[in-house]
Amino acid sequence: MENLLNNLKSLLQKDERLVSEGEILKNKVIELALKLDKGLIKLLLPDKKMKEVFFVEVNGTLIFDKDKFVKFVSNKQFLPDSYTAFKNKIGLIDEKGEFISEKKEVVLSWPYKDCVLEGGMTKEDQKRDEIFWNEILAPDEISRLFDPKVFTNAKRIDAKGEHKFDGFRTDENGDI
Repeated sequence: MENLLNNLKSLLQKDERLVSEGEILKNKVIELALKLDKGLIKLLLPDKKMKEVFFVEVNGTLIFDKDKFVKFVSNKQFLPDSYTAFKNKIGLIDEKGEFISEKKEVVLSWPYKDCVLEGGMTKEDQKRDEIFWNEILAPDEISRLFDPKVFTNAKRIDAKGEHKFDGFRTDENGDI
């Protein structure tokens, strides 16, 4: 692996976009790899070891494995830029130590996800305790909450005062 590291470093130093003051710009290398930069791929392809490690052959066509390359370049052994063994990133990680932001399988989980909160709309309802109805324990109450509702004792109020409610009015867009 040490040979691969040194070989990759010497290859990357040939591209002036990836070097500043004699140091390889790790973030720039990762950025170009993620963009599948032609210059970077042309730099890696002629090298036998790079081709063997970072490219996959499918039906006679070489495909650049950018995920494998980025993971290799992100490793602390390649361009150690910190006094710690951890990445210079802050975020949530899973049990394997991989950042959740780098994964595509994220599930939002919260307590009471099998419940419905019955909320009120009047001032009297503000003083009451909110009620959670559990889908398993109170299916009848939940069905009643989700059933279509009918307005009773509705009134229309405008600048001229209170009027009898005679139905909804919609504009040309269908908005009430």
